[in-house]
Amino acid sequence: MVRAALVGAERVFTSDLTLVECARALVRAETLLELPVAEVARQRARLQAITARWSLLALGASVIERARQRFPVEPVRTLDALHLASALIAAESLEDLTVLSLDRRVRSSARALGLSVLPAS
Repeated sequence: MVRAALVGAERVFTSDLTLVECARALVRAETLLELPVAEVARQRARLQAITARWSLLALGASVIERARQRFPVEPVRTLDALHLASALIAAESLEDLTVLSLDRRVRSSARALGLSVLPAS
């Protein structure tokens, strides 16, 4: 479902934070020997190829300021607050922005903020 949503999207926007989280997950997998070095390298290359077509949203002052405020569904973890704040700032200038998340708390907050969410259930 996530792959289909990304492939079918006209444009993909994501926070710089997403790429940091993905890179850190690969470092962790390599360090803890959860994946062979060759597989980590393959996944890094795949990530770079996929995300090269994405538009990155900087963690600027407006995102940081919004992330410091309350969200409709609390508690919200720090990194999730940054993702939600990025989506809100992006939604100010983008029509039909949809948040793609599998995290229950992020999805609840995004819906409460009036954002469309995928997957639907």
